Amino acid sequence: MTNPTLQASRLLEMQLAPAKILIVDDVPQNLLAMRALLEGEEVQVLTAQSGAEALELLLENDVAVALLDVNMPEINGFDLAELIRGSPRTSHVPIIFLTASPQDPGRAFRGYESGAVDFLHKPIEPHVILSKVRVFVELHQQRAMLREHNERLKKSLELNETMIAVMTHDLRTPLTVISLNAQMLGLGATTADMQTLAHRIGNSADRMARMIQQLLDFTRIRAGILRLEKRKADLHDAADRVVTELLQTHPKAQLETAFAGDLTGVFDADRVEQILSNMVGNALQNATGGVVHLRVDGTERDTLSIEVQNDGQVPEDLLPRLFEPFKGSFHATQGLGLGLYIVDQFARAHGGFASAQNVQGQVMVRVEFPRGSVETRAQASALTLKNS
Repeated sequence: MTNPTLQASRLLEMQLAPAKILIVDDVPQNLLAMRALLEGEEVQVLTAQSGAEALELLLENDVAVALLDVNMPEINGFDLAELIRGSPRTSHVPIIFLTASPQDPGRAFRGYESGAVDFLHKPIEPHVILSKVRVFVELHQQRAMLREHNERLKKSLELNETMIAVMTHDLRTPLTVISLNAQMLGLGATTADMQTLAHRIGNSADRMARMIQQLLDFTRIRAGILRLEKRKADLHDAADRVVTELLQTHPKAQLETAFAGDLTGVFDADRVEQILSNMVGNALQNATGGVVHLRVDGTERDTLSIEVQNDGQVPEDLLPRLFEPFKGSFHATQGLGLGLYIVDQFARAHGGFASAQNVQGQVMVRVEFPRGSVETRAQASALTLKNS
């Protein structure tokens, strides 16, 4: 976990340009006096003698705060404030009005209505204006530091995801060689020990292959480039294929399946098989004993659902975060904790949802998604996964 103090010190090390403040007054002497008072190493003062000149400066510069004289010819301070507030480029700029007129509640109300954060009367105490400007300068610098920090973090995440994608892709070739050699070793085994060894190597290679696939899916989901290819398919057939494969890698597992209703629909069969594989595989890994139940339901007209139930309990504080990446694994040595995250993302991409709950000493994970129809195939095939 990152040390907050260390993180703060790193933010302070960022090289930030001086904050800019804008002073608008039609009297040159006032501008000179304000510049002498406010300008320093951390503050650059921009000055304008008219509203038009001020707008030009605001379009070219990111300003921490604008100090506007109310009484100016052509465009007065109130009108200038409304123009500043009306532009998306400058609407965020805090405005302080400066006026030599006597205090008037009506004028003050109009000032605040125009978007002012403060209303000061001349002559202005130097320490008052300094303290007020300092607050906005510090807020501006903090926002700039956060923007820079977020940009660095974004680039770091993009680099990490790219490295994971390249690494997982390059791991496929040697892993395929390991799997093929494990099969050959098993076929040529002359003793029970050799057969067991080959089986263990094959199982480990299969588990590594699933982990690599999950990492690839994770990076594609995060990058928003994993597309669905929807077509008419049968959820019963998809479940049969997944169950057959999982029982080969978990020969001692107790797995019961139940199918109900019409299980045909329009969906991405490959992705739904990954949903099934991750749900059932996660249950087989985390079950504390007993039978794992898989129920596939097509009795509803417009939806298809998958439920997997196994003995055990998920800590209540983990349930709301179970589908977050790297949170869905209870045992660090058995997986990456990406399986249920991918389940959730694929369900969302199909317009559905995933949920989990503890039910009478068992964990139940459920996925539901629209059945779809042949008529929606053209639109559905163009869907792309998005980050949640």
